[in-house]
Amino acid sequence: MKHIGIITKPAKHEALVVLRELIPWLKWHGYDKIYLDKDAAAVLSSESAISPAFSPVFSIKGYEKEDIAALSQLIIVLGGDGTMLSVARLTAGLQTPILGINLGSLGFITEIHRHEIFDALLLVLSDQCPIEERVMLEAYVKRQGELVTKYVALNDVVINKGALARIFDTETLIDGRYVTTFKADGLIVATPTGSTAYSLSAGGPILYPTLRCMLITPICSHTLTNRPIVIEDSMSIEIVIKSESEDIYLTVDGQIGRNLCCEDIVEVKKAPFVARLYMPYTRDYFQVLREKLKWGER
Repeated sequence: MKHIGIITKPAKHEALVVLRELIPWLKWHGYDKIYLDKDAAAVLSSESAISPAFSPVFSIKGYEKEDIAALSQLIIVLGGDGTMLSVARLTAGLQTPILGINLGSLGFITEIHRHEIFDALLLVLSDQCPIEERVMLEAYVKRQGELVTKYVALNDVVINKGALARIFDTETLIDGRYVTTFKADGLIVATPTGSTAYSLSAGGPILYPTLRCMLITPICSHTLTNRPIVIEDSMSIEIVIKSESEDIYLTVDGQIGRNLCCEDIVEVKKAPFVARLYMPYTRDYFQVLREKLKWGER
């Protein structure tokens, strides 16, 4: 594992502080094939120009994130869950393992704290750190029988409204069988990893992250008996937009998406690949829940 990519959260000062320690550490241990994202590399290069003492360490070429995903055998992410989600989509199909260092606020999938970086890296680089495989989703948008676009998600695929808080109808089928037409503010299809994201806020259950299943959660359903449902990840979900509106949107992992029209079909199914995340041996998911969700506190 000699080719190591590093992707940071843009304009994250703490990430730059970590890089000033991390890059020399990697080079000292013989890992000189380092692919750093362009934004971070530009900042470090400017520091090298100001202080020549930095030059031998920080004269690193910057790369586009897509190229880092293709070139690396390991990607280190310095940021929060949002940065991890974007990197997981970048590596979709490449199966590149990801080590997430939490510099954000919540950190459900960036579980390694800043002070644990080097201990974790020693385990990772010596093949002593376990990898968790997480279900990912593929979402296809079809319009008048034609494929419009395709997305990949680690957390969730969400259909909801724009500025106006009005309910709309989504006809939902699972494996071609009609389930119901949800009258709600929207609909969430989430992975177990994404069960602690938007779905949790909408009243969905928490799923253990390595389960092989999908979760459908209506957002503020008009019918109170419409509850979240967990299905096998081998099933296919079709959601047909049944309301005329110009502000219905599909959002993937809360980061990318597009507008939808009446009679558009969104098909969601398990992706043929997984996200591969390094997890420390000491990690206890229930402890993570207690810490992040403040369980047991008054």
